[in-house]
Order: sequence, then C-alpha cells, then structure tokens
Amino acid sequence: MWSDNETEQDFLNFSGVADTVAEIIVQAKGRPISIGVSGRWGVGKSSMIKLIRKALAGRTKGEESKFVFVEFNAWLYQGYDDARAALMDVIASTLRAEAERRKTGVEKTKELLKRVDWLRAAKIGAGSALALTLGVPPTGLIGEIFELGKKLGGAKIDETVIAEVEKTEGDVETAAASILKPKATSSPPKEIQALRKNFEEALSEMGITLVVLIDDLDRCLPETTISTLEAIRLFLFLENTAFVIAADDQMIKHAVRRHFEGVTDDDLVTSYFDKLIQIPIRVPTLGTQEVRAYLMLLFVMNSNIDASLKETIRAKVCERLNQTWQGKRVDRAFVQSLGTLPADLVSRLDTADRLASLMTRATGISGNPRLIKRFLNALAIRMSISRAQGVGVDEAVLAKMLLFERCGNPKAYTALIAAVSEDEHGKPRFLSEWEEDAAAGKKLELKEPWNDPFVEEWLALPPRVADLDLRGVLYVSREHAPLITPEDRLSSDSAEVLGALLQHPDMAESLKSRIAGITPAEKSVIMDRLLERARQEQEWGVPGILEALLVVSDADPAQGARLAAFLTDRPSSQIKPSIVPKISDQPWSTAVFTKWNESNVSATVKKALKSRT
Repeated sequence: MWSDNETEQDFLNFSGVADTVAEIIVQAKGRPISIGVSGRWGVGKSSMIKLIRKALAGRTKGEESKFVFVEFNAWLYQGYDDARAALMDVIASTLRAEAERRKTGVEKTKELLKRVDWLRAAKIGAGSALALTLGVPPTGLIGEIFELGKKLGGAKIDETVIAEVEKTEGDVETAAASILKPKATSSPPKEIQALRKNFEEALSEMGITLVVLIDDLDRCLPETTISTLEAIRLFLFLENTAFVIAADDQMIKHAVRRHFEGVTDDDLVTSYFDKLIQIPIRVPTLGTQEVRAYLMLLFVMNSNIDASLKETIRAKVCERLNQTWQGKRVDRAFVQSLGTLPADLVSRLDTADRLASLMTRATGISGNPRLIKRFLNALAIRMSISRAQGVGVDEAVLAKMLLFERCGNPKAYTALIAAVSEDEHGKPRFLSEWEEDAAAGKKLELKEPWNDPFVEEWLALPPRVADLDLRGVLYVSREHAPLITPEDRLSSDSAEVLGALLQHPDMAESLKSRIAGITPAEKSVIMDRLLERARQEQEWGVPGILEALLVVSDADPAQGARLAAFLTDRPSSQIKPSIVPKISDQPWSTAVFTKWNESNVSATVKKALKSRT
C-alpha cells in the first residue's frame, strides 16, 4: 500500500522547480516576496512545499540557518479556530520560541505575542457586542459574565451564584492583565500598524528571514480561505519575509467571488489574487515519461530490495527525467539496468510500462499522482483478497480490468460484466476481434457505448482478455461489480439440474420429470446457459447439447421458439443432414426447415429436408 501523505522524496523530478523557488528566496536577500504554487488537487503541491523547505534548509549547512520556517495548514483549523487569528498565533509563537533558542530578539517577540493577543481580544469584544445588539447570547468569557448577570438579576441569590461571581471576577482580572494590557487609547488600526513594525524589528534583530509555507488553502470553505488570505496580507511585503502559498488558483478565485458577492468583473477577482502573489509557479504537468517513472518508483519503494538501492534508483530516474527532452526514456529496461531486481518487481515494472500511457490520457486519472496512488492501492487490495481467498488472478489482467472500471464508459463496463457473467467459461469473447484489430493498429468502428478513444487504447493494452476466464477478477472486484451468474438466479434444485445438463447433455432425457417441475422463469435461465454453450458448436448434426435443448423445449413451448430462432440463425455451412430427422417431430420444425430450404445449405441437407417433407 502507498501512503497519500506529502513527501520530501522526489519521484517526479520536482527538485528542479523547488531549487528554483529556493534560489528566488535566497536572491531576494531579505526583500519581501510572495510565491504561489498552483495546480489541481492531487498533483503534488504539498510535496513541492516540502521540497522547497528542504532545498532552503540545505543552503546553510554547517552554520546557523538564516531561515525560520512556519508551516500553516488552514484546513486543520477550519471549524475550530478563526484562521486569521490562528495564523498570527502560529507565526508569533514560532518567532518567540526561535528568539529564546537563539537568545536574541526575545523582548521584541514577547511584545509581538501581546499585540496578537490584543487583536484576538478586540475581535472577541466586537463579536460579543454584535451578539448583544442582535439579542443573541455572547460566547466565551464575556458570555459567562452575561449569564451571571442574568442570575444576579433573579429573585434568589444563593452561595453557588456568589462563588461563581467571585471565580469569574478573578478570570476577568487575569484576562485583563494578560490580553488587555495595551492602553485604552489603542485601536485596531493602530495595533495593526504597531504589530507590523514590531514584526519587522524582531526579524531584523534576529537576523533571519521568515518563510511561511501555506498549504491546503484550496480545501477550505470560502470564508476560511479569505480569512487566511487576509492574515497573510497583514504580514505580506514586510522586510525579511517570504510567503509560499500552495493552492489551486481557480479554487482561490472561486472563494474571492463568493466573498465579494455580486461582483461580476473577473478582472477584479483576478487582481485581488495577483496582488497577493508576486511570482506564480505551476506544478509541472506530467507526461507519459513522468507517469511511467512515478509508477515504477512507487513499485520500487514498496519492494523488499535494499534501501540504498532504492535511493540509487530514485536518484537515477530523476536524473534521467532531466534528459527525456533529448529522447532518452525511463522504462523497465532502464530501471532494470540500475541493479539486480527480483522477478516479482520486474513483473510490476513491466505492468507500469504498459499502464503509463493510458494513465496519462484517461480522463479519470489524467496523470494525477494522487489518483495513481489510489489506483495502485485498489489494485493491491484486490490482489490481497485474491491471495487470501485462493482466487488465481493475474495482476496484469486485474490492472487492465480495474483501469476500465475507473476510466471507461460505465455502460460499456456493465456490458462487459454481463458478457463475462453469461459465458459458461467467464470469457468476454465478443472482444476477440476488436483486440486483434487494435493490436494490429487498425481503426475500429465501434458503436455506443464503446465508441471512445480510451476503449481503443485499452483494447490494445496487453494482455488480451477475450479468451481469459475473468470470473476471478470480477469476484475480487465485487464492491463495484457484483458477479451474478445465471446459477445465482436459480434455486438449488434448478442449479443442480443445469449443472447436470451442461456436464452430461446426452443424458437430458433422464432429467425430464425434474425439468417439468421447474418454474418458467428458471427454465428461461437454464435455456440461456444451454444456448451459450450451443454457440460454441461449429457443426449442427446431432451434438450432445442438442439433446438438452430439446428436453427443455419439450417442457416449455416458449423455449422451443427460442431454440427454433437459434437454429435458424446458424450459418448454412454448419447445418448437417443428421439434424433433420432429429428435430422433424418438433412443432416448430416446419418454420426452421422452410428457412433452411431458402438458404444456401448443402445439397445433402436439402435432400434430407425433401425426404422429410
């Protein structure tokens, strides 16, 4: 299994971008800078943040780092704290701890914390005043005072109420001493200006650049997103600061539109975001080479080979990705050349080699690293189920079917399941000609729901599945595609009869009485299976399966009509003279004989038909 967490290990050659961002921050030499790392959900923004921090930290080896990092995930605070206040707290607390460790700037950072506390208190006060104005009970410490006031105004005051008053009075004195220390003449605008100045002075005295790494902003609700952006704006463009904000820029713009409700001018929305971000950087889009490399490295890291060999392969693959523009490939042969690998790992590398192109192009995955991991995790779970329950499933076949399940047309996948379920040996035989033409590079003329470019590429993907028993694959995939065989729709007695008819069709006459007692619906299911077997016959004289078909037809006239239609549809070359006397006493035979007479059956068959007439 593969973890979905961000990592400092580079599997996609993102280090080049991370090093560039680190160099931009270093070259700024304390000048304020803000960098936006954008990209869709799951493309690796969080990992890019980790790599940027690692690249910056590596610039000051052997000496006291000039960079202090604050990692802030607004999504974690959503619903528990005000994101704006939380970010201010995290920054001030980090600087206070760093000042004490470095033994410089201690007083400045203490003052910074107090100002943050004041702004928090001012917000609490404002919120409570608004609540009282609207007739809503306030919250927090002011809310406790409000509730006690109601109790004191009551008719009865006992010792419990007096004790509560004394306790709350003490809490108020403590809060006033710690939070409300600034002079009464302070106001939010003055405190904000003082906080910014205090913040710059603390960084200057400590001789550091504060690098604030903001992640998962695009996962937040619009209110939290805007609140965090407002907090960023409070510290933004101050000396010795660098902000790196990882988010899907489209989601941020959506939050801004929601915040400025009624604003229809997209330019205004874009301007708001652009004023926060000086340098926009997009996470590189993955091509087939990168997806193939990523798949292979995931398999390598999950294998049992030595850790040093894993790291060698990782480094060499990233190095090779730098050269793909020169026509060099990252494939199974290249990875295999980097060391002695076990056979099971080589097999998985081969699977990755084949899957890469489809995983890059398929709409359901589109080369997204997180979705690739989820695909591989689903594959690993199903292989584990297969091994635990003794179901012999080939991993490459399972991967091909799982890919269709995730990315193919749902209606086509349902049709594929139905074909497997209805076939006696669990084979989707109708795919045979398509797979052959796709492998030969021929253009396929497919109809709904199969007319999809994905299907054509999927058909060409080895291994071919038309002649494989896929019942085991569907069995371990039951959470999405239940395997419902015809036997599942039969009673135990009817299923036993069907098994006997399929195994010994020539003995069907002995089962006549049992077949007569079966319900019409179950007879229809039995006929389905017998006709499926009958389609495998290439000569229609008196094959064994015909005996079983005739016995069921005798028991149910509706099934006789189905058998007549089936025989009428057989190619003329398959009809042999011996079938004529065999079915001539059936009530439906006249219509079949008429059709055969009008077709190109052999002369011997026509002679047999004439003699019966």
